[in-house]
Amino acid sequence: MTDSSRNALARASSSYLRSAMHQPIQWREFGEEAFAAARSANKPMLLDIGAVWCHWCHVMDRESYDDAEVAAIVNEHYIAVKVDRDERPDIDSRYQAAVAALTGQGGWPLTAFLTPEGKPFYGGTYFPPADAYGRPSFKRVLLSIAQAYREKLGDVLEQAKMVESAISRAESPSEGGGTVSATVIEAIVESAEKMFDEVNGGFGGAPKFPHPAALDLVMEQYVRTKDEDLRAIFVHTLEKMARGGVYDQLAGGFHRYSVDERWIVPHFEKMCYDNSELLKNYVHAYQATGEEFFAEVARDIVRWMDEWLSDRAHGGFYASQDADDSMEDDGDYFTWTLAEAKAALSDEEAAAAAVYYDIQETGDMHHNPAKNVLHISAAGLAGGRGELLEAAKKKLYAARLQRPTPYVDKTVYAGWNAMCVSAYLEAARVLDLAHVRHFALRSLDRLLSEGWSEERGMKHVIAYSDPKAEPRKGADAVPGVVDDYAFTVIACLDAYEATADLSYFRFARSIGDAMVAGFLDPVGGGFFDTRTAGGSSNERTALGILGTRRKPFQDSPTPAGNSAAAIALLRLHFYAPDASYRERAEQTLEVYAGVAGQHGIFAATYGLAVARFMHPHAQVVVVGKDEVAAEMYRFAVRPLELSRAVLRLDGDKAVAQNLPPALAGTIPNLPALASGKSFAVVCSGFACQAPVFDARELAEALGRGAG
Repeated sequence: MTDSSRNALARASSSYLRSAMHQPIQWREFGEEAFAAARSANKPMLLDIGAVWCHWCHVMDRESYDDAEVAAIVNEHYIAVKVDRDERPDIDSRYQAAVAALTGQGGWPLTAFLTPEGKPFYGGTYFPPADAYGRPSFKRVLLSIAQAYREKLGDVLEQAKMVESAISRAESPSEGGGTVSATVIEAIVESAEKMFDEVNGGFGGAPKFPHPAALDLVMEQYVRTKDEDLRAIFVHTLEKMARGGVYDQLAGGFHRYSVDERWIVPHFEKMCYDNSELLKNYVHAYQATGEEFFAEVARDIVRWMDEWLSDRAHGGFYASQDADDSMEDDGDYFTWTLAEAKAALSDEEAAAAAVYYDIQETGDMHHNPAKNVLHISAAGLAGGRGELLEAAKKKLYAARLQRPTPYVDKTVYAGWNAMCVSAYLEAARVLDLAHVRHFALRSLDRLLSEGWSEERGMKHVIAYSDPKAEPRKGADAVPGVVDDYAFTVIACLDAYEATADLSYFRFARSIGDAMVAGFLDPVGGGFFDTRTAGGSSNERTALGILGTRRKPFQDSPTPAGNSAAAIALLRLHFYAPDASYRERAEQTLEVYAGVAGQHGIFAATYGLAVARFMHPHAQVVVVGKDEVAAEMYRFAVRPLELSRAVLRLDGDKAVAQNLPPALAGTIPNLPALASGKSFAVVCSGFACQAPVFDARELAEALGRGAG
């Protein structure tokens, strides 16, 4: 293939964009060159936003963008721009809001039609090649929009103005402010109770997505209230998910969502951020219930992430694994016919696997009814899992590894990596997994060394997947959004609590201060998703509708940036005697206090932030190297208490300079407290109790702190 047959995406860094370099459409990247071309030619712009893991993006590529006739229409009438939504969440979020304002829904692929200035006036998601699914054919849409732009330009510009006004109001309620109150937690939890599917677990019907923040909030409320109805919600949901097809029964790890209400048939892509947050869910469920099943699933998620999404050489977590291995595939890598299962197993193993995983002659997939999604059947659950089944599982996985493997996007994103680091550290702490802790810290060290600098701030992309791509450097590097900062602050604080290495606290404080300086709205409160005018800026912030200010509030699909920022600031305040951290967190929560309850489970991270704000934070500092200290540490981390930090210091490290300012001021001379014996100190509200010397005394001290 010669360079002349490639479009401009051959120069892109993103794997998703580079995958379209050979399409006959003259794609450009989102940038000044594309906008200048549109203005010069007075043509509308066709904007396609997708992702390398997106099944329907691949379908539309195959059906339309690879088609010469479609390409001829696009190249004649439009300036075509393609965007990777993972690489540029700032572009995606704004044009998603625009298309939602036009049509009532968004999603991927996102297809938007823009004026030469980048203002959206029409859009949708997937358009079929022929009239189908109640949607017009893409060719008909392309020709109609081009004609409207030529003949009804006034109407087009008026529509664009209305859409821009609508997205400027999105997630920025003018009357949402109020006083932070625990009643919002009650409203969000009540929404979860109403949406709870008592039969299948989860919230709502098909398609069914996991909602990790909602599950964490339900668990947080359960441990405070001991309400058995709340326990039923998270226990039933997490059991059903882990036994369903939405969970990869062979390799571990969760697919993105289920197309049915029973968690059987998933969309097969697997995202690092879904698995990081679900990993925390299963660890927390183990803490809340003591049921080993949840710990087993947590370890299995780690197994998959270690094998498939971890850069073992350098540290860091990859972004995703695709659903399909080719344009013609639809989950075939992950699914099985009965004949395929029998070919991989002995007769006895095949019989056991068929019962346990519900492998039938007629399976679950519409495109190929013989294909089965492996899930644990009622009969299999009743029969249990013995050595025969364990052997069958290993053989099925080995056979699957011989199939063409769906693409792993090895791009390393800052915010998603920080989420994975936090999840790994949580699992390592509770389940005592030293290798998991080690890899998390290596990954965070890479994130900080390659992704952060005091002068430049956070980068959004730490490393790209495609080794042939030229990485964006300097001014061309994609700047971090508020999520990148907030999640990294949280990860650094988690790392400090895991290691007692004060350098991680210092990184957390520096990045948190940069987040406040670069993203805080000093007038209205809360955080914008991209840097304010006072922070660094380049042409990215001015093109199209990128100048529209957004304050992300709803979890979609990752925890919302403002809620995460509030949690980060509250946690910083517990370690640094700077009241401004808590004040800014409170101001951030106040922005949405009046409306958060109306958003139900999509405001769950906000609810978790309010819980941290309302309840006193506690620190347990365990000092010593012996088994007594180890037992006290295990006792302190074992229960689910999201507002409790547990530090362990060796005796020779227990000096003020190894503690952050708030703790150093309250317990300034730890070794002298205990005369060389191992001990623990419980602190809350910047005051500490007397030292205790075993787990029984620690239980009493924690009880006094709770009271």
